[in-house]
Amino acid sequence: MIGAALVLGVADMRRPGLVLVGIVGLYLIGRAVAEPFGIDLADQASYENDWGGPSLAGVLAVHCGPGLIAVALFVATLHWWVAPRR
Repeated sequence: MIGAALVLGVADMRRPGLVLVGIVGLYLIGRAVAEPFGIDLADQASYENDWGGPSLAGVLAVHCGPGLIAVALFVATLHWWVAPRR
């Protein structure tokens, strides 16, 4: 009886990973939204030492790019999940 309780299905093992991926994705999206408000876009000194600096395009690509990718993956996953099966 104890051995039967230790056997997990694939769905049971996949669920914690999906939750973790969802949390990381939400963090990246939040960071992408907050980054433009956390730096002074007109003052290069406020972001030149950040990752991707000294250019504003590099800083925004490094800090906002993963969030944009996470949004795209969430939308694609939602579309796949909700779309009718043929």
